Amino acid sequence: MQKPSIAELRPVVHPPGVKDRRSGEHWAGRLYMREVSLRITRRLVTTKITPNQLTYVMTVAGVLAAPALLVPGIPGALLGVLAVQLYLLFDCVDGEVARWKKQYSLAGVYLDRVAAYLCDAAVLVGFGLRAADLWGPGRIDWLWAFLGTLAALGAIMIKAETDLVGVARHQGGLPPVKEAASEPRSSGMALARRAAGALKFHRLILGIEASLIIVVVAVLDTVRDDLFFSRLAVAVMAGIALLQTVLHLVSILASSRLK
Repeated sequence: MQKPSIAELRPVVHPPGVKDRRSGEHWAGRLYMREVSLRITRRLVTTKITPNQLTYVMTVAGVLAAPALLVPGIPGALLGVLAVQLYLLFDCVDGEVARWKKQYSLAGVYLDRVAAYLCDAAVLVGFGLRAADLWGPGRIDWLWAFLGTLAALGAIMIKAETDLVGVARHQGGLPPVKEAASEPRSSGMALARRAAGALKFHRLILGIEASLIIVVVAVLDTVRDDLFFSRLAVAVMAGIALLQTVLHLVSILASSRLK
């Protein structure tokens, strides 16, 4: 089967709204990865590879961020970024292949969400273990591994809070939530939500953003010849995760999403 051209592929796999999804499309996808993924998708749509198989590859790539970050110094940080970028690439490709081949499944949606949970958790757990200095000459400081795991738990809880809205509505016989329902009913809560959204501090505990931060702190640590900045970043991420878990829960309960 002849490969489709990029011009033929784009309107099918990038229909209107795909890049504009407020909660479904990452900024990196809009900025560059969707253009990269088109080239990969073009080569895969004529093969027997299924979207779910690509989702499995995506999941493995995300999970590999954890062991990659255990490699000391800047090389480990770069390997972590590479793993997360591969995760993002296949996160784009699996959906594009599904749209071209018209191979949709609930299993694919479910696996995609599992992969998102695992990637964020892998980055934060790996970062915590990295800050604990597993391979250093001194005593392993497990406090940082604990804080990294705490940050990972918070990141997972935030995603779960969002996903459980759909579960609650389904069990209550309600249709899927509309975007407008996410706005808090209280004007004060709405203002606070917009302020938090503008600051975007919650993004620091997402796998893609966290992996980039890890590269920056790895460079700073190399200059200082210690792990001060990594440990500071792990502590900040753990604090953000705990705070955001509570704030996100309050935001959901104060909105119309469960009405």
